[in-house]
Amino acid sequence: MGRLLCLMAGLSLSACRDAPPAPPVIEEPAPAPTPEPEPPPAPAPTPVAGDFTNPLRISLADGGRVDNCPDPTILQGQGADTAWYLFCAPAPWNDSDREVSREYRQHLFSTYTSADLVAWTYVGDALTTRPSWANPTSGLRSPELAYFNHKYHLYFTVLETQTGGSAIGVATSDSPAGPWTVSERPVVEPHEAPCCGNSRRWAYDPEVLLAEDGRKYIYYGSFYGGISVRELSADGLVSDPYTQVEVTVANRYEAPLVLQHEGHYYLLAVAANGVCCNGALTGSSVFAGRSKSPMGPFVDREGVRLTLNRVGGTPVLGANGNAWVGTGHPTAFTDMGGQDWIVYPALDRNAPYLAPAPNGDLPPKRPLLMDALDWVDGWPVARGGQGPSDTAQPAPAARAGEKSRYPSAAAAPRDVPGSLLGADEFSGSAVGPEWSWTRGGSASYEVRDGVLRFDTQDADLHENNNSASVLWRPAPAGDFLVETKMSLNLPPVSCCHNYVQAGVLIQSDDDNYVRLMQVSFWETRQIVFAKEVGPAVPARHPRYGETFGGPADETVWLRIVRRARGAEQTYTAYSSRDGVLWSQSATWTHALGTNARVGLVSLGGRGFSARFDYVRLHAVSP
Repeated sequence: MGRLLCLMAGLSLSACRDAPPAPPVIEEPAPAPTPEPEPPPAPAPTPVAGDFTNPLRISLADGGRVDNCPDPTILQGQGADTAWYLFCAPAPWNDSDREVSREYRQHLFSTYTSADLVAWTYVGDALTTRPSWANPTSGLRSPELAYFNHKYHLYFTVLETQTGGSAIGVATSDSPAGPWTVSERPVVEPHEAPCCGNSRRWAYDPEVLLAEDGRKYIYYGSFYGGISVRELSADGLVSDPYTQVEVTVANRYEAPLVLQHEGHYYLLAVAANGVCCNGALTGSSVFAGRSKSPMGPFVDREGVRLTLNRVGGTPVLGANGNAWVGTGHPTAFTDMGGQDWIVYPALDRNAPYLAPAPNGDLPPKRPLLMDALDWVDGWPVARGGQGPSDTAQPAPAARAGEKSRYPSAAAAPRDVPGSLLGADEFSGSAVGPEWSWTRGGSASYEVRDGVLRFDTQDADLHENNNSASVLWRPAPAGDFLVETKMSLNLPPVSCCHNYVQAGVLIQSDDDNYVRLMQVSFWETRQIVFAKEVGPAVPARHPRYGETFGGPADETVWLRIVRRARGAEQTYTAYSSRDGVLWSQSATWTHALGTNARVGLVSLGGRGFSARFDYVRLHAVSP
């Protein structure tokens, strides 16, 4: 160091060699940098003060109310536009929404806006004409909103194209309020159902996923043909048919909704067997499967694929015994506080229709409902499993800096068997003396080796056809749970043994019952929970309706829980593939009275046998 300083002073190398060493240089420590002032802490989110009660308020400019919002889709504006937007499928708004001819109007995607996600106001109809490639009188339905490439995209179903069959169209706009420019070609063209050449599948109910890797996907399909997924083009205007993958079996699901949550893609879909609107007996309900890939395969919590014939599905939302039935075709959003919400139409079982149309038809009335969506053990479920709400609920956080007061719910408690009230283990050579037959003369059955074998009959128990045998015993007084273990030797994949079924029922007579069955329906095997009323019902009102349960198998365990509630009772169904993990179906209400009977049935066509291991009656716990 000394020689270097000497040279730097301009002396020769020799002089520097002889020079005394320079004193050490003491470097002063650099002053500590002045710390940047810390930004003030972000203010804590403000809890939303308001509540809401279903159905949501949707208002017209003249103060009228919108009572009908099928197939909803919701999206928040982008950039400076912080409003929320709601689109509904074509439908009359209310009893008064009619032409001069008194026919009901069909609005081409009514558009509403809201600042708080609770009160909505009409701003116009999105479209004024149908696409040029659509049949001029074709119905439109199922709007789906997405925003990408600095454009809003409105996807929708065209029920009938000029070349035949249904398709998915799209329109684009700079604003959710329009105007919209309709694309001159379908996003998804009419095409065959995967099962059948020269057919036309139901290309309905578009759902668009903007995946985390930047790819775009469109899900579509319905009862006939099932649900499929394709990759979308970068501009979102066409899809690639060579990427098409079927993600559900046919004849089970419609109205797909895809959510991303903690590394999984969740496919939510509506089990409706093609009947969206069956008055007070509408049984639509929502199930889920999940996958690590947007292309599937999607499996339920038991690992059963949604593409299997013994079709899988984990319940998300269904009727719970209050006024709301037919909970179907959902959309979802995450509010500004991070809470997820599910929005869906439903029917009030006490007022399921608009006023009659001129021809006497009863248009369904499907107001808009909203409930919190919880994640319980990695699965989405409405209000922790409580189902649709009919009391005041904390409102969502619609604005930045807000949070909802909704407390995330744990799993709702489930009914479990309490003390044993009675049982038949079928341990002898005949049924016990507590059992009786209705139309038993035509029944083929045997009690042997601890099993009741009950052959399926070419008979029915449906509306005016009450020809099937019923093996029954008196039901306990008060609340109770009935459980049976049943095997039905249907082939697992073949088509078609339509309506062959067996299971357990609770009835007051042949025309008033609830029944929980394993049913063969086209290529599927499903758990079906049905209700019949009558025979006297108002004109054009249904007598029979179905809702659905979890995955089926050759052997299933079935439970129905009865609880008294005033002049009527609630009946909740459960099913299991192993007797341990139970899947809860929806809840029907009925007035079967205090003299109800518990029964077994095996019907719908000859050639198969149901084997019942036991029937047990329990008190209900809790």
